[in-house]
Amino acid sequence: MSHREFRQIAVIGGGPSGIMAAVRAAQMKKDVILLERNKSVGRKILITGKGRCNITNSAGMDSFMEKFGKQGQFLRSAFYRFFNADLIDFLGKYGLSVKTERQGRVFPSDDRSMSVVKALEKALEDNGVRVMLGARVTSIRRDEGMFLIALDNAVEVLAEKVVLATGGASYKATGSTGDGFHFAKLLGHKFNPLRPGLVPLKTREKIASDLQGLTLKNVKVTFECSGKKIVSEVGELLFTHFGVSGPLVLDMSAQVVSMLDSGKPVYISIDIKPGLTEEQINNRILRDIESHGSINIKTLLKEMLPLKMVPVFSGIIKLDASKRINQLTAQERRSIAKLMKSFVLTITGALALEEAMVTCGGIPVKDIDPRTMGSRIVPGLFFAGEIIDVSAPSGGYNLQQAFSTGYLAGEGCATAREGTNA
Repeated sequence: MSHREFRQIAVIGGGPSGIMAAVRAAQMKKDVILLERNKSVGRKILITGKGRCNITNSAGMDSFMEKFGKQGQFLRSAFYRFFNADLIDFLGKYGLSVKTERQGRVFPSDDRSMSVVKALEKALEDNGVRVMLGARVTSIRRDEGMFLIALDNAVEVLAEKVVLATGGASYKATGSTGDGFHFAKLLGHKFNPLRPGLVPLKTREKIASDLQGLTLKNVKVTFECSGKKIVSEVGELLFTHFGVSGPLVLDMSAQVVSMLDSGKPVYISIDIKPGLTEEQINNRILRDIESHGSINIKTLLKEMLPLKMVPVFSGIIKLDASKRINQLTAQERRSIAKLMKSFVLTITGALALEEAMVTCGGIPVKDIDPRTMGSRIVPGLFFAGEIIDVSAPSGGYNLQQAFSTGYLAGEGCATAREGTNA
């Protein structure tokens, strides 16, 4: 015998967007239930920013929207209604203090993502949201103008309005299993194909494995496919046993995945010395030859490269690293300078969607009213967070998008007239 609960608003998904939607709707005096399949809310928050949780970014609104590319304008209303300063104030009311680091990244003052989760749990409690944990939704359907939500624990929830805030399909262990896309489809929505975003990339060459664990700082990367190039800013790259990762790679990975879809070869070129030209590097080597030409090539390379890269460099150029630098030929000098400016590897693919930090694809923005986050297809249905087909590089932008769309969805469903999303 199943148990049935009636609520004005049901929010499915206890991540940042779902929590914010539930809190905002409750602040507007609505009877809200938050359904979370895990045994606690905010599971994905705990692993973001290497366990520190990069909550948002201090960038201005125009810069923020630029990070989301063509879809940025869709978020204008959500950001205008609830932006970074609003989020910091909101979390502050529930006991969280923050600090701003390089590139405008905002973190909890104590560097603990659990502190963010605790603040959000307090917000849910203080605003009277009914939170049902361990509640996995198995189906959802329209029933005489209401939404009938079936759970796997023999509970049914009947709600006037629903916010789908189920996340994407990445990091399945946190509960982002892609179920939300299935529910949206059951209700009549289509969704764009799902692709990994903010995901490490695989390379063909064994070199990456040889350099596993090495982080290159202050480098620049260029990805190229059939003459099309995308160039990074200066930042960090990490070599892994399967290829490359690190902030520079992750931020450009969604574009690289699109390049890979063409079936044509994709290359990454790493500029190890972005502040110098090939000629300047060559001149430096010449100066070293003049001042202490008796040192060996290995010693020279150790001064210019991380130690782990020295044998790799020597192997690619076929240098005898024990030779004295005054024995270097002009061609060998040029080869060293060229390799420092363009260390090339072949990209063969990305890790699976489950390994990605962000899901690209999802509910198209054309099917969502940007003023309310309400569905243009199903009355009473609202969307928030990663289920929407908008994504940005790392730096706090995606979490702010989740909080902002959640806030607007909560407000939108709380104020919408019956039978409409307006």
